[in-house]
Amino acid sequence: MKIQFKYAGEALILAIGLFLAGGAIKNGIVQFKEMDRIVTAKGLCEKEVKADKVTWPLKFKELGNDPAELYDRIVKDTKAVVAFLKEYKLSDEEISVAPPTLVDQQANMSYSSEQVRYRYKANCVVTVVSKNVDLVRQIVTKQAELMRQGVTIVGNEYDDDGNVNYEFTGLNEIKPEMIAEATKNARKTAEQFAEDSDSKLGKIRTADQGQFSIEDRDQNTPWLKNVRVVTTVVYYLKD
Repeated sequence: MKIQFKYAGEALILAIGLFLAGGAIKNGIVQFKEMDRIVTAKGLCEKEVKADKVTWPLKFKELGNDPAELYDRIVKDTKAVVAFLKEYKLSDEEISVAPPTLVDQQANMSYSSEQVRYRYKANCVVTVVSKNVDLVRQIVTKQAELMRQGVTIVGNEYDDDGNVNYEFTGLNEIKPEMIAEATKNARKTAEQFAEDSDSKLGKIRTADQGQFSIEDRDQNTPWLKNVRVVTTVVYYLKD
């Protein structure tokens, strides 16, 4: 009888243990599902800024058959371009002169004296790099004045979009403000979703600030930039 009672007691303990374990498993599943109730929201922030750096390569070329004469004309043209820029108050630090590159067109396999009048072609570049964007924009509109001195500024032979490059370098200064605004917008979206689904917004599960992009506002005003960032935030939902 004692043995039977022992077995009966062990069976009862086992049954209670299984019951409790079943309850724990059930609660665990419910908790897991609760944790799995999430909403992913994206927040956008855009800001229009003005370029704070400009790079302007003034390209010109000379043609000739006498290298010595060609050199003298290159020196003359380069001085004229630099003087023109300084006339508009650009500093020496903002102006750099690259050594000219000389092309012997006779060395070209397709060279023909009947087709090419000048044997040598010299490519020259004077580059302006400045933080004074407004001033450089003004000078760009005046570059035709160089034609009076016999200097013709040419565009990039392989790019018809123009030579002037405008940049915005102050991204780090506006990053915190833009991230905060994008995160705020993401929360508004998540709160609206929670309200529509009869839920409440819980804590943040994960957050990704995303990548910043800087693009021209449009083709006609490349000195105006559009800075954009999208923040992705995952929130828990609760009843």
